[in-house]
Amino acid sequence: MLPAQAPFPAARFRRARQSDAIRSLVRENTLTPADFIWPVFVRDGEGMEEPVPSMPGVLRRSVDRVADAARDAYAMGIPAICLFPYTDPSLKTADCAEAWNPDNLSNRATRAIKDAVPGMAVMTDVALDPYNIDGHDGFVENGEIVNDRTVEALVKQALSQADAGADIIGPSDMMDGRIGALRQALEAAGHNNVMLLSYAAKYASAFYGPFRDAVGASGALKGDKKSYQMDPANSDEALRLVARDLNEGADMVMIKPGMPYLDICQRVKARFGAPTFAYQVSGEYAMIQAAAQNGWVDGERVMLESLMGFKRAGCDGVLTYFAPEAARILNA
Repeated sequence: MLPAQAPFPAARFRRARQSDAIRSLVRENTLTPADFIWPVFVRDGEGMEEPVPSMPGVLRRSVDRVADAARDAYAMGIPAICLFPYTDPSLKTADCAEAWNPDNLSNRATRAIKDAVPGMAVMTDVALDPYNIDGHDGFVENGEIVNDRTVEALVKQALSQADAGADIIGPSDMMDGRIGALRQALEAAGHNNVMLLSYAAKYASAFYGPFRDAVGASGALKGDKKSYQMDPANSDEALRLVARDLNEGADMVMIKPGMPYLDICQRVKARFGAPTFAYQVSGEYAMIQAAAQNGWVDGERVMLESLMGFKRAGCDGVLTYFAPEAARILNA
């Protein structure tokens, strides 16, 4: 619906832009720290903080330091943290058994965060790539990433994470039927309050490179993920995938990557009205940081503008490595 407008000069659109006070009164979207889920990388050890070279400002943290970081983030108003493990290569196997080890890095970090900051929501990643010797999100048999056997493993992984105290399970694997299988298993195990934030529309994107560095998957990956992640040329398919995952029991849905797929975010929110999130992925983050460090853009302004773009596209929230920096600015 378009409002009726008087002709110029009765209507002067610049009247609504004349000062900070007026602009704030008519602003259509607002960005706050409560809009952020902060992705964090966990490594083994104690008292460890290790920079990720391809993601300036991002660290791999040991479990104790992750708990400290979660406490600081929660104090700034960030409501949720998402865990990604940097798994020791010796623990990466063809059967991916470390994925459902009750004492793996992700589960230890979940328990540490819930002990340190009970009110913070912990999100965990469900996919086999951090534990797979082949670097894929699913089992590889004769060169094929197999679906149904992988889903069985993902169920074991998710139950392990729920037992550790995860509030939100994030299936990022893109196997068919995994949302229904996960929801059924969680209900049967008494985890009826654990939420599923499905990576419903995850594209086979070139923007993931720095993330694979951060979790140590770059060298392990054999081939590509185009047989299970989405073709970047497709839009209608994303709507079908979101509809399927909501029908199977997803509480929230995710579009990944973020900025190159704002059209998908807008279509999903407009069509379904479900809680919709986007992941501002590692490549997006790294490009902004690189340009800012070279003095080519104003880093703070570009960061906040990019995050506002997600809200304008209809997202309820965004996974972003900028979460603590953006929260500090917004709180100030």
